[in-house]
Amino acid sequence: MNLLMLSGDSSIAYRNDGAFYDMLRRFSRHWSRIDILTPSAPEGLERVIHRNVYVHPSPWHRALQPLFIRQKGAALLRERAYGLVTSHDFGFFYNSIGALLLLRGTTIPLVSEIHHVEGYPTATTLRERLWRAVAMRYLPWLSRRVAGFRVVNHREVPELLRRLGVPAEKILVLSSLYLDLDAYRPYPDAAKIYDVLFVGRLAANKGVDVLLRAFAQIARSHPQAVLALRGDGPLKAALMTEAAQLGIAHQIQFVPRQTDNAGMVRLYNASRMLVCASTVEGNPRVTAEAMACGTLVLSTPVGIMPELIRDGENGFLVARDAQAMALTMQRVMDDEGLMARMGAAGREAVLPYAADAMIRAYAEGLQGLEEGHPHPNPSPTTR
Repeated sequence: MNLLMLSGDSSIAYRNDGAFYDMLRRFSRHWSRIDILTPSAPEGLERVIHRNVYVHPSPWHRALQPLFIRQKGAALLRERAYGLVTSHDFGFFYNSIGALLLLRGTTIPLVSEIHHVEGYPTATTLRERLWRAVAMRYLPWLSRRVAGFRVVNHREVPELLRRLGVPAEKILVLSSLYLDLDAYRPYPDAAKIYDVLFVGRLAANKGVDVLLRAFAQIARSHPQAVLALRGDGPLKAALMTEAAQLGIAHQIQFVPRQTDNAGMVRLYNASRMLVCASTVEGNPRVTAEAMACGTLVLSTPVGIMPELIRDGENGFLVARDAQAMALTMQRVMDDEGLMARMGAAGREAVLPYAADAMIRAYAEGLQGLEEGHPHPNPSPTTR
């Protein structure tokens, strides 16, 4: 079967061969051919990877993506038959809009892939409130035009879709956690350089401002503690100003971008704990990667995290509140034995997410939709 994938990720067009590239290496084994249309990549080029994956970046601005999908997709449809089209949907849903324009008059099924809905359950900016309002109106309309929705955990998005009237048989849970457990593993002798680690975009929904205020509280009793920030984004300057006002700027280190998975594994192993303070996520990959490395994770209860973490046993679920977060961080900082025990239990919790099995389940789930008999939701549960 040939697959046409409408992606929101242009990294492979830039030859930034990270998690998406690695996933496709395994995913491609289950298809005859995969064509991927990506958003604009000014320095990106069409390329072939993993023998049968063809990458087609748009030459136009993202606002014109529906037109690019219709134009380029129509050319591909004239060349070969596709059993399925998937659209990675978020924001203003330009991928599924383009897919509906492309597929008008055909019988090719469309699967909308929704990792999370911007601004849901909590919106932190005006833009997120606008995106959430669009989603509340668009998703019920889209549900009548797609073969199904692929969601990546059992909680927020499935619950929202059901409230919006989407039939249960159109909601397929296929996790997007694909972990190479041989690569992401503990290094028992690794020195702990960082006390607290954050990995992610420095944007409002990531809650880094809350993390800074929490860290400022524990810095009073731990003046040598180090907070490592691995990420960039629009709030970087504002966050550094806030850190200076809190008196902790000298305890913050910005970690450069890691060029490969091995660099991230070393970073996780060099950290006592990783904190996720997000308001919304689907499957936050960095938390699962850190758990696989035996690094203790503190996370707000977003996305899949309540399915992965048994609070107080293999990690901590914390409110998006600086005081509550600081109390938990202090507990970890003061008990190395607790950190080690819970870090080991965290790795056990993510063992069911081995990449080969999860990616095979993803491919078979999609193919089941195309064949008209979806596979049972195969995502593991660790609760």
